[in-house]
Amino acid sequence: MDVFEAVAQRHSYRGKFSPAPVPREDLVKIMQAGLDAPSGCNKQTTSLIAVDDPEVLEKLREVIDPPIAETAPAAICVLTQRINAYRDRCFAVQDYSAAIQNMLLAIVSLGYQSCWYEGHITDTDGIGAKMAKILGVPDGYELVCFLPVGIAEGKPAVPGKKPFGERAWFNAFPVPENGSAR
Repeated sequence: MDVFEAVAQRHSYRGKFSPAPVPREDLVKIMQAGLDAPSGCNKQTTSLIAVDDPEVLEKLREVIDPPIAETAPAAICVLTQRINAYRDRCFAVQDYSAAIQNMLLAIVSLGYQSCWYEGHITDTDGIGAKMAKILGVPDGYELVCFLPVGIAEGKPAVPGKKPFGERAWFNAFPVPENGSAR
């Protein structure tokens, strides 16, 4: 699968997963794709923990409320460190976002599905911190995302997208049809 096909095929999958295990070799490929993502000032603020042990997965799922990815045979937990990269600027969010997108594309290209669960994990109820404790994550790291990985039993929902011309232009932002200034 080429990169454009992977981009077109990637959609958030929230359905049931096959119980077939995800080979560690595939998890390594997926995580390496994440680690190969660009990083602001090369601070490399993103770290990853793959979870394929059913007992550990169950412990993680017990703290996630409402439940998600209950049948996924594997998951990748994304960690970040808030490190200033340039003057007082921290690019941790950009770093882990690029890593997650790379991993989502790798997941699809290997025949699996996933969903980017972040808001659910980083909300004020502290789910990410509870998950980090289960995984033995040291202070200085924040668990910000949970990516289930597995073979989908169903098809991902394909949301409608606005047409290209409503969101992308050449050389300038378009003048509104009523002709008023920008």
